[in-house]
Amino acid sequence: MDAVATERPAGLARWGRQASEFLTSVRTELGKVTWPTRDELIKATRMIMILALFLGFVIGMLDLLLNLVLVEWLARLTA
Repeated sequence: MDAVATERPAGLARWGRQASEFLTSVRTELGKVTWPTRDELIKATRMIMILALFLGFVIGMLDLLLNLVLVEWLARLTA
């Protein structure tokens, strides 16, 4: 029972040291990141929104076309 009691704090201490080292390395790596400027961020966000709207429109039109072809026209052919 004494062996278990002595291992636990050592394990917790090791875990705490590893967590501290990890967070230190994360902070170091985040310092190396080239963050976008405000103008770059706005431009990228605008492009993503336009692309999402365009793709939504295209998918909606394809859905409408396939619905027309597969449901309406095939129903008429088989009726």
